[in-house]
Amino acid sequence: MSWITACKLDDIEQEGAIRFDHGSRTYAIYRGPDDIVYCTAGLCTHEAIHLADGLVMDFEVECPKHSGAFDYRTGEALRLPACENLKTYPAEVIDGEVRVALA
Repeated sequence: MSWITACKLDDIEQEGAIRFDHGSRTYAIYRGPDDIVYCTAGLCTHEAIHLADGLVMDFEVECPKHSGAFDYRTGEALRLPACENLKTYPAEVIDGEVRVALA
């Protein structure tokens, strides 16, 4: 597992998300209401729409296309049409920079 610097913490609004691309993959990085950062696969498991463009409230992200929802802390699909969980990745903040651990 290697840690990659993705962005600065200040780049993400509290209860917001940003897109992070690395290699041939895309991810979504969230800043929760608890000020902790989380990282998931970037695309909705229902229709491959980027979740960083979705509505983030509390610990939930809503897909901007069909309103499926996920708990971004665990990746759990919470509302149809999303029925497959998201892959999650460890994330941390070191000296104001967000780092994610990618396999």
